[in-house]
Amino acid sequence: MAILFLCCQDNYKRVGEEAATNIYPQGIAKNFTLTYTEAIKELSSQDSASTRVIAILESPLNKDFDNLRFRFKEFPEGLKVDFYDEKNQKSVIVADYAIIYSQTNVIDLQGNVVIESHDGKKLETPQLYWDRANKWIFTEEKFTYTNPEDGTVMDGEGMDFNREFTFFNAHKTFGLMTIKEE
Repeated sequence: MAILFLCCQDNYKRVGEEAATNIYPQGIAKNFTLTYTEAIKELSSQDSASTRVIAILESPLNKDFDNLRFRFKEFPEGLKVDFYDEKNQKSVIVADYAIIYSQTNVIDLQGNVVIESHDGKKLETPQLYWDRANKWIFTEEKFTYTNPEDGTVMDGEGMDFNREFTFFNAHKTFGLMTIKEE
């Protein structure tokens, strides 16, 4: 009888896909819209002041993995984010795929990433990272930056800049650029 139990033991070592544990989101939302707002002035417990819209995030599908040790939110079918500044001017970010890492405050945008600012400036790249805590955006991928104000079309590889496009650091560049003399 003991020989029978020893022979039926499973000694097969699982590797590859069959060894991976399945992870499931704690929630799935379709036709997801999230509106970020902030109070114009600090509110007390009894105030009912107005707020202003900072951003509107829209996506066909959102998967929330905040139930895991390393929490994240995934947008496997892409997203669109409309940002509004203090003057209510809109800038737009579009990507085919996105993942927001909740603990590190970093957003990874992938696939046909396009940023269009309210003044017509446009950045196109296959992948872009946005560090929300430091308000810093960066990539090591190829990019195209178009500035219609001065007719600049700049191609390059690798760059970083702040959210307002007031500081822009391109690592490698080539293309047509107009430089104004003072």
